[in-house]
Amino acid sequence: MSVKLIADSGSTKTEWCLISGGKLKKTVITQGISPYFLNEHQITSLIQNELLPELQSKPAEVFYYGTGCGTPSHVKLVTRAIQKVFPSASIMVKHDLFGAARALCGDGKGVVAILGTGSNSGYFNGQRIVRNNPGLGFILGDEGSGAYLGKKVIQHYLYNTFEPDIMLRFEQKYKTGAADILDAVYKKPLPNRYLANFTGFLVENRGHFMIENIIEDGLNDFFFNHIYKYPESWKMPIHFTGSVAWGFRDVLQDLCNAYELQLGKVMKNPMEGLIRYHCRKKNV
Repeated sequence: MSVKLIADSGSTKTEWCLISGGKLKKTVITQGISPYFLNEHQITSLIQNELLPELQSKPAEVFYYGTGCGTPSHVKLVTRAIQKVFPSASIMVKHDLFGAARALCGDGKGVVAILGTGSNSGYFNGQRIVRNNPGLGFILGDEGSGAYLGKKVIQHYLYNTFEPDIMLRFEQKYKTGAADILDAVYKKPLPNRYLANFTGFLVENRGHFMIENIIEDGLNDFFFNHIYKYPESWKMPIHFTGSVAWGFRDVLQDLCNAYELQLGKVMKNPMEGLIRYHCRKKNV
């Protein structure tokens, strides 16, 4: 009986699920893994320290879907890091958008989008991503992502754009200032994860017009710069996954209604769909 390990990895966290005999046996959450920020040794150490002690059995197959794994060099780096921990396992490494497509579409066709700490989108033809609007990362792109929305929150705070009641709520919640924020963004590691944390402020203050404007404008930027670029968006439902997509799915519905697009599935994370996919597939 083949034991499979499935990983869905973003910049903030990685969800690992061990399945055997078509059933889920174990779920483990570790830190996020991004080859943009972590080297091979750091990824191997993370897996050895945070994942390995939690597993009752070692997998024969590892299916890893992760952020930053859209380039051959990053795929090789992550593969080597995993292979050091599971030397006898068969390992497949794909980027997280491919994982989202498998979770949302199975073997069918569809426009898929990820809105989490970062953002990505593409058209899936049932076998591979055939169109993918370039992802420019949190500095130049990642429209609609947690990092993008968090950056807008910080801008409103530092520019003193928020109304007094929202400014007070921000200060009471975070107890920080310009110097600490700039230090975290420009000098400390994982600034994208730091920025994405501020989406919690948007969730907690829904209903205020300034908060709603940040959310709607950020997601609208994603539609305009990405979803609009796929001809298929006008012909079939658009599927979303990720914490931002799930948290603001009402705004996604409003935007789809406004632009005469059809909203498809919205998943908080793709793991449930990936488990279903790999449980029914013998060879992938």
